[in-house]
Amino acid sequence: MEAFLVSITTISVAEIGDRTQLLSLVLAARYRRPWPIIAGILCATLANHALAGVVGVWFGSLLKPRTLEVVVGISMIVMAIWTLKPDQLDENTGATGAMGAFLATLTSFFIAEIGDKTQIATLALAAAYPSLLAVVAGTTAGMMLANVPVVFLGKAFASRLPLKAIHYGAALLFIVLGLIFLVRAYRGS
Repeated sequence: MEAFLVSITTISVAEIGDRTQLLSLVLAARYRRPWPIIAGILCATLANHALAGVVGVWFGSLLKPRTLEVVVGISMIVMAIWTLKPDQLDENTGATGAMGAFLATLTSFFIAEIGDKTQIATLALAAAYPSLLAVVAGTTAGMMLANVPVVFLGKAFASRLPLKAIHYGAALLFIVLGLIFLVRAYRGS
């Protein structure tokens, strides 16, 4: 349960203002079909985070528990720093052509998520926790919590969020998580 709760909290907060959230806004404005967009986000996130999770589990198996705790702790602190740099959506990221809203969302969201901070966080969480299913379910749920309101409420919702404060809060959350993992490593548990 801890893996799920940490994953959902970490990703839902880290996703606010992220480029994939901005992509959700662009797709919602372009297609004005929320359900296919939400389905595309869900499928892309499941595939992307499952892949990241499998890599994380493999990576975690290569390290001794104490070393793994240090690596995850340091990666969470790096994520805190990364969170303070707000993402911007490249103009070429949006889907073009005659594809439907679902396929456009699926492909563009999957590609935009590659190397994104939420994917890296998923990898680190999967390395740290023994339940791959709980991590992927938590990170996917966190993505949905952050993106579904944007798809439905669009610019009206996004323009009212205190993004700077949210980024600082997300950075603080990553630092706290990083410190927890580093303390675990120090204690040798």
